[in-house]
Amino acid sequence: MAVYTRGGDRGMTKLVGGEKVKKYHPRVEAYGTTDELCSLLGHAISLLDEAHQDLKPELIEVQQLIFDCSSDLAVPKKEMRPYKVTGDKATWLEQRIDAYWAECPKINKFILPGGTPFASCIQMARTVTRRAERCVVFLVDEQEDVNEEVLIALNRLSDYFFVLARWINSQSGEVEIDYQNSPKVFSRGEKRVSNNSKSKE
Repeated sequence: MAVYTRGGDRGMTKLVGGEKVKKYHPRVEAYGTTDELCSLLGHAISLLDEAHQDLKPELIEVQQLIFDCSSDLAVPKKEMRPYKVTGDKATWLEQRIDAYWAECPKINKFILPGGTPFASCIQMARTVTRRAERCVVFLVDEQEDVNEEVLIALNRLSDYFFVLARWINSQSGEVEIDYQNSPKVFSRGEKRVSNNSKSKE
C-alpha cells in the first residue's frame, strides 16, 4: 500500500466520514495544529537528559492525549462516533500540574522562556498548545461540532507545559529570568499562573 494517495493534490482533504474540505478549513487547521504539537513534543522527548528519562512514559501519555484531540477534531458531526477525550484527562493533567508546581520556586513576576534545551522546547510546546486552543475556540464560535473536553484539555495542557518547564529548570539548577516590566502576578496568595499572557487563564 502506497503512503501517497494523490487525493490531496488539488488542495482538498477528507474529514472523518468522508466529507471533502479545503486544506485551509478551520477544522483542518485545528487538528493540523495539534498534530504539530504532538510532533514538537516528540522532539522534546528526544532532548531528555539521563537524569529525567523517567518523564518519558508520562510525556508519551500526553502525546497519546494530543493524538486523541486531533482525532476528535477531525469528526465534523458528533453523532458519527464517540469522542475519545474525556473529562478524566483534564483531571489527570491538574494532578500533574499540582505535583510539579509544589516543587517549583515561588514567582511573583512573569518569566522569560528558556533554560535547558528540553525546558525551552516544552515552552515552545506551550505556545503551540495556545495556538491550537485558539483554533478550537474559532471552531466553536463558527457553530461547528467540537468535543468540549478537547478545549478543556488544551487549556490545562498549556499550564502543564509551563509548570513542567519551570520544574525541569529548577531541577537542573537553571536560574529563571524575570520579565523586567512584569506586574506582580500573585496578588491573593500563591496560585498557579500561566506565563503566556498578561492575564491568568
